[in-house]
Amino acid sequence: MIPWLDIHTPFPDVSRALTDEAPGLLAAGADLSPARLLDAYRRGIFPWFSEGQPILWWSTDPRMVLMTEHFKVSDSLAKAIRKVERSAATDGRWQLRFDGDFDAVMRACAAPRKDGPGTWISDEIIAGYTGLHKLGYAHSSELWLDGELVGGAYGVSIGRMFYGESMFARVTDGSKIALAHLVRFLKDRGVAMIDCQQETRHLASLGAAPISRARFLAHVRVAIEAAQITDWQAAPPA
Repeated sequence: MIPWLDIHTPFPDVSRALTDEAPGLLAAGADLSPARLLDAYRRGIFPWFSEGQPILWWSTDPRMVLMTEHFKVSDSLAKAIRKVERSAATDGRWQLRFDGDFDAVMRACAAPRKDGPGTWISDEIIAGYTGLHKLGYAHSSELWLDGELVGGAYGVSIGRMFYGESMFARVTDGSKIALAHLVRFLKDRGVAMIDCQQETRHLASLGAAPISRARFLAHVRVAIEAAQITDWQAAPPA
């Protein structure tokens, strides 16, 4: 039985997360206020639940992470990235931005996929992370083509720790190009680890790998105490 949290109930220790029926499930309830979300991420906890469910809080073991120095770029992706970067440098058709339209990135990530329904990103989730974005803790990496948003990724940044949440693409490799832009930016600012939460083949193909929760939390405790990144690029004038 997992504990039910009200707005004022603190999180239980992550060691109490389930290991059998729903591995990593820690608690349910509470809210998605900026204060609650920040407290969760600092403890290695994240929300994940479907429409109609209560808020569910997770701390998985092992934890899927992407070390920025291990990010894998295929030859074809490297070619696409170079094309986009050349265009961006000359104010061409392709542009790379941070935080140009955070809300639009979240809604694109929530939209139905070609091979299935929409994701777990509900209006409640969007409202919660938009609140973090307004406080400077949530950011989006974006790919634009002819003024249209065609790829992106978003997540939470605390100190020198980044917690990836979701990606989307409307053109070939759009999400990967946005992720590559994000990884380079974070690596240049001393961010060694990006939290990917759960293991997938797609993430593994990009260089992510599972590590123990203990190792993950040991890294988080140090990384979140570092200075906050403040030089995210603003969107260019419309």
